[in-house]
Amino acid sequence: MKYRLRKGKPSDLPRMMEIVRQGQISIGKLDINQWRNGYPSQDIINQDIENGNSYVLTTDADEVIAIATVIYNYEPTYDKIYDGEWLTHGDFVVVHRMAVAEEFKQQGIASILLKGIEKQAIADNIPAFKIDTHEGNIPMRKTFESNGFTYCGRIFLQDGNPRIAYEKIIKQL
Repeated sequence: MKYRLRKGKPSDLPRMMEIVRQGQISIGKLDINQWRNGYPSQDIINQDIENGNSYVLTTDADEVIAIATVIYNYEPTYDKIYDGEWLTHGDFVVVHRMAVAEEFKQQGIASILLKGIEKQAIADNIPAFKIDTHEGNIPMRKTFESNGFTYCGRIFLQDGNPRIAYEKIIKQL
């Protein structure tokens, strides 16, 4: 099967929210405080689409199977990192709100999604890929590590919750 990374569009919103709900259930089973209390909401996902930051991974039949919010060079919570340091200090791509449809889990789809985002960032001349997750989100941490991301330290979200931060150098400038 071939997969394609493309920008999310308003017509994708119902499927994207279905994937979000599946992700909330999966994370809930990990008993961690990530993706709780209705986050991410439909308004947030819709805003990602409107801002041009929403990406979806689709099958060759254009079925949405994974989602991510992709932002270049802006993540205020990355300004300070604790118990470590970033590998780079210049331009970067960051991914948030990443999820894979339940029926496509355990098939390497998260890795395909990350590689697609990485390829786009390289085409845009972005040298680094930064990402974070909850310390207890072991499946996501394993995905990052198996895709060449290096643990860099801890960051704190605006609400004060800690996250484990990773980075990958994707292009030498």
